[in-house]
Amino acid sequence: MKTAPAGQLGFDGLLASAAEQNHKRKVERETAHLPATMAEGLAFFRLLIRQHHAAMLVADVETTMRLRKEADLLALRLNGDDSGILADKDSAGNVLARETAAAPGTVPLWGQEGEFTITVNGTPIRIQMDGMFGIGCSYLYWPGFAARAVDRERPFISETGYRSFLGIHAEPLPGLTPDAFAEKLIAAHIARALRGKLVAIEPRYSHRREGAP
Repeated sequence: MKTAPAGQLGFDGLLASAAEQNHKRKVERETAHLPATMAEGLAFFRLLIRQHHAAMLVADVETTMRLRKEADLLALRLNGDDSGILADKDSAGNVLARETAAAPGTVPLWGQEGEFTITVNGTPIRIQMDGMFGIGCSYLYWPGFAARAVDRERPFISETGYRSFLGIHAEPLPGLTPDAFAEKLIAAHIARALRGKLVAIEPRYSHRREGAP
């Protein structure tokens, strides 16, 4: 039985190599128009955020999803065409999101990460809003967010003092800002899931530091 000379790829290896090269060329074509340095990328990403915010305010789903795809491609290019754009703190997606996040306590634009406080049914709630790289944002219109108790001695929307809102399936609605969106969703959760009544945070969770689940 003949064997391939050392260093020579077999048929399967040739196919895999060709597929890899084709994929690389495809990525290069899709990202060629985008900035190649982080400094330029951050400026471009800030523009994408502003455009994305404007699109969501008028419930333009097509433009919203196109801009998120553009953000993914930008992160991919800045990540050296490595798909792990959120793999660690230095990956391009995380750098872009972190460096463009809203100032603490400020309501972010749609597509911008940020933490702020709202009040629902008389209860202060700290919101951590996802940006364009949030879970599900590549195929769901509404970004997810996390809700945490500000005062763990007071009733809240969960016994743990924490609740995430992910995978939100709701019709696009024009005019909603991130804070108004979070207020409406949490109010609906209280009315339906909690039957209009907040719950006490269990003692084992009542003394956890703010920000911990």
